[in-house]
Amino acid sequence: MSPLDILLWGVLPYVVALVLIAGLVWRYRYDQFGWTTRSSQLYESRLLRIASPVFHFGLLVVLAGHLMGLLIPKDLTDRFVSQETYHLVALTAGTVAGVATLAGIALLIYRRRTTGPVFLATTRNDKLMYVILTAAIVFGLVATLTGGQTPTGEEHNYRETVSVWFRSLLVLQPDVAAMAAATWQFKVHILVGLALFALVPFSRLVHAFTVPLHYLFRPYVVYRSRDPLPPAPSHGRVRGWDPVGTRDRDRKPR
Repeated sequence: MSPLDILLWGVLPYVVALVLIAGLVWRYRYDQFGWTTRSSQLYESRLLRIASPVFHFGLLVVLAGHLMGLLIPKDLTDRFVSQETYHLVALTAGTVAGVATLAGIALLIYRRRTTGPVFLATTRNDKLMYVILTAAIVFGLVATLTGGQTPTGEEHNYRETVSVWFRSLLVLQPDVAAMAAATWQFKVHILVGLALFALVPFSRLVHAFTVPLHYLFRPYVVYRSRDPLPPAPSHGRVRGWDPVGTRDRDRKPR
């Protein structure tokens, strides 16, 4: 192990975790009004109705696959399915979900770039977020499709390297050697993913940590139509603003 390996796989993950937690606390305390996706649905909804579900459902499958692959030990899954079956299912489901997620974010970026009001509402922070998020998805697909062999031609199983390293982080005993043995595709994917997690508290991605439980207990919102006002007389009017919220539209001058 080199000092760079220790820095990247033994120190950097905890720094990112600290930034993520501290950033979320800071954002909640000092910027609750900005804790939002800054929805642009009012500007354009036709593409959004397609792109947003494709992206989010694909992302949910991707996250579920990551959690299963990283948290469940290989010895446990080997009791139920063979390595070949597991690899086939993971490769098929991961590829389909990754392509769907990539297609969804491509449509979102196209919509944001080609719809004038949406593009004008795009900040530099949004552009950086889209770049890092897209890179994480692309390198995830690259790792899924090409990360199965080492440069020497040996078979690489990420559940014996990346997964072991990830679980070791949770018990505060980072197995740097396990991560150092992974292929470059997984290393790049993880580094981009760490950058994405560090950016989350300071971008619109913070909405991923919002659970709208208060909607279950808030009172009903009652909408009432406003009664139409009678036509104003053409004489005897006071110059100035019309009265608001009253029927007294025909007051005489004082």
